[in-house]
Amino acid sequence: MSDLQKLESETLAAIAASSDEAALEAVRIGALGKKGTISALLATLGKMSPDERKTQGAAINVLKDTVATALNARRGVLKEAALDARLASETVDVTLPVRSAAIETGRVHPISQVMDELTAIFADMGFSIAEGPDVESDDINFTKLNFPEGHPAREMHDTFFFQPKEDGTRKLLRTHTSPVQVRTMMNVKPPIRVICPGRTYRCDSDQTHTPMFHQVEGLVIDKTAHLGQLKWVLEEFCKAFFEVPNVKMRFRPSFFPFTEPSMEVDIQCRRQGGEIRFGEGDDWLEILGCGMVHPNVLRNCGIDPDEYQGFAWGMGIDRIAMLKYGMPDLRPFFEADLRWLSHYGFRPLDLPSLAGGLSS
Repeated sequence: MSDLQKLESETLAAIAASSDEAALEAVRIGALGKKGTISALLATLGKMSPDERKTQGAAINVLKDTVATALNARRGVLKEAALDARLASETVDVTLPVRSAAIETGRVHPISQVMDELTAIFADMGFSIAEGPDVESDDINFTKLNFPEGHPAREMHDTFFFQPKEDGTRKLLRTHTSPVQVRTMMNVKPPIRVICPGRTYRCDSDQTHTPMFHQVEGLVIDKTAHLGQLKWVLEEFCKAFFEVPNVKMRFRPSFFPFTEPSMEVDIQCRRQGGEIRFGEGDDWLEILGCGMVHPNVLRNCGIDPDEYQGFAWGMGIDRIAMLKYGMPDLRPFFEADLRWLSHYGFRPLDLPSLAGGLSS
């Protein structure tokens, strides 16, 4: 075998063995580059005789063309293989279901849903929404609500107090939303008809209590406000919220420093199979506290108790949400578990309304 035939055989074998375009380019440079084996043979033609140059030149050019053709063919094969590999790795299975839009997968937290339900119910009765700061003064959170200085009732809430200031006063995280009622009475001239939803804070944590929870309180101040109106408001609320046609309520005497008389309210229910159904049965369940606003509270807020009177009530939003939607534990409300939220949450655009149904 001549040297040219041997070189052709080795070069073509190297071309065929190239696994990618980078390896193929190395073979091309080794053969046809400026210092390649075939280029080196062409450089020797100048030292040959005319007859040798004619014979050898033709043979070397044929070798060069053969190698170039083999390179182009192999390059085409490698490019096609690379394209097939890329297409295989980037394949989209069009038979898979389309991903749901965020508006379909997102869910409204039950607390937000119940707040919207409360707003819809009480707005229909003519109530407006009042809000206030979470950080309150001792005076507004306790004193103006008829808790005397040093009274042990101040501590029964297990309050989160801040460090005292130089003058001895101290801020705190509000233990109820009643300070919003105080601020409303101090800044709005009667008649007043508001509800006050919001976050509250107490040092407590178990299956039915958390350090931060939600309350809604209602307040009516007028010259002719009386207990009959209070009972009607609460009865209409319970029927609308629990979506039952009728409900029986039981008012029991109790004590709160800011109301006199004070009452706790039980609602008729039936417990069966781990469920609670309202508006039926022979059992009772406590859901809220209420009463007539204490004259001292009216006086502390700049309202003449000889001219005006009022009633108020308060309940835990988390509690009534658990009762209505069958949630056994309060703690998952604040754990940000997407599985829990997907199960108990509400579709974003299903806004509650009395006409369309609160929880439909």
